[in-house]
Amino acid sequence: MEFSMLIKERYACKKYDGRQITKEQLDFILEAGRLAPTAKNLQEQRIYVVQSEEGLAKIDKLTPCRYGAPTVLIVGFNKDELYYYPGGKYDAGREDAAIVATHMMLAAKDCGVDSCWLNRFDPDELRVEFGLPDNEEVLMLLDLGFAAEGTGPLPNHGSRKELSETVSYI
Repeated sequence: MEFSMLIKERYACKKYDGRQITKEQLDFILEAGRLAPTAKNLQEQRIYVVQSEEGLAKIDKLTPCRYGAPTVLIVGFNKDELYYYPGGKYDAGREDAAIVATHMMLAAKDCGVDSCWLNRFDPDELRVEFGLPDNEEVLMLLDLGFAAEGTGPLPNHGSRKELSETVSYI
């Protein structure tokens, strides 16, 4: 799909039909995340694929926002492999994981898979529930699947501020 169309047509899917994505689609999505840029190319992202009934039930316990997606990616980063900005006060972990997640979200749309970026959960509870290492921080969950019949973008999806409201030239 042409990129300009992809970014216009992609929306946060709030209801899935339950059909599982294919291994080829999942591999394409994960590869897009692997190829995403990270600070100093440290590639500190950590992705966990959840497709089992047990794993999905754990996610349902932690958030009401799975919306019936048959695949959920847990996206985080290894805190021991971070690039720190000069001064040592800020690190690139969250931004790198966000870039990886965005690449995967857009790749999903490109291969016909719907998605939703989830952040309505406690990352620490999720890390404990799935037994993830203490040195990893969870950034977000990415629902993946196929939109249920009649599902579409929220009414305000196309509402965007003018560039003049969000961009300044200095």
